[in-house]
Amino acid sequence: MESETLAEAAQLAEGPPPIRWGILATGGIARMFTRDLRHLPDARVVAVGSRSAAGAEAFGHEFGIAHRHGSYQALVEDPEVDVVYIATPHPGHHEAALQAIAAGKAVLLEKPFAMDALQTNDIIEAAAAANVFVMEAMWTRWLPHIVRVREIVASGVLGEIVSVTADHGQWFRHDPNFRLFKHELGGGALLDLGIYPISFASMILGAPSRVTAVSAPAFSGVDAQTSMILEYPGVAQAILTTTSYAVTPCAAVISGTQARLEIEGIFYQPSTFKVIGRDGAELDRWDAIPPGRGMQFEAAEVQRCLRAGLLESPDLPLRESLQIMQTMDEVRRQIGLTY
Repeated sequence: MESETLAEAAQLAEGPPPIRWGILATGGIARMFTRDLRHLPDARVVAVGSRSAAGAEAFGHEFGIAHRHGSYQALVEDPEVDVVYIATPHPGHHEAALQAIAAGKAVLLEKPFAMDALQTNDIIEAAAAANVFVMEAMWTRWLPHIVRVREIVASGVLGEIVSVTADHGQWFRHDPNFRLFKHELGGGALLDLGIYPISFASMILGAPSRVTAVSAPAFSGVDAQTSMILEYPGVAQAILTTTSYAVTPCAAVISGTQARLEIEGIFYQPSTFKVIGRDGAELDRWDAIPPGRGMQFEAAEVQRCLRAGLLESPDLPLRESLQIMQTMDEVRRQIGLTY
């Protein structure tokens, strides 16, 4: 009896077994995610899948991953994997997610969730039918400073929210072979970069009642720069911009009737912020910067949800991912961007 009690105590001290991750696709964002998983002691990367055996072997060797699969199907069927992180280019999200769901695997799916709302709804319905967890990998939402931003907004200290402004601009060499400029890879500023300010506005203000968008095309025909005004019931508006032709401040400001919150530096990465009252006085400040790039926090949310038996995250429910994609569909319709 005593030995059984000691064994139970030891098991409790050790904590729950680690969540076992499979990495589907081996590009740059998959590497960043896998590096950041090292900051989670209860996460293990046990498998990787690539379109080629050589790609899986190289990635597996780089990160010390035991199971190396030369196809995505083999990865999702790996019995050692609990959850699949999908990091393909945008057009591959739909098929890969459906493969993983069919195999009974939980899914963390890179943003944007899919190419359009129809594909997004397909994935959501498949997950519901299979009773499988799915979450969009909008990693910004679980960064410590953004978690605190949500708390401040909910507290009412800003008053009624009047406006949200956010931009995301990066400069890319005009290479016709680069994925951001290729139609067949879902290129353009909107899907790759604009998803960040659109998701940020959704987090603060919800679904817009009206969308107005203008755009300028890149040399390849996808959008190079897109600006959006999102309107909401009452007076609230979001003014959002994105471009692949210039490095912009990547700033975000939430303005209310009582105070405003300014995120300093690049808003979608680990950053600092301050809250400024109507009289100009600083009311609050956030200065803590976590280790790594910050992608470990979205993984931690997946693991929390899985251990709680949830099928989606309350911080980014699937209906919101669908609503965000519907907003992007409307922007694309207005600017004439088709794939």
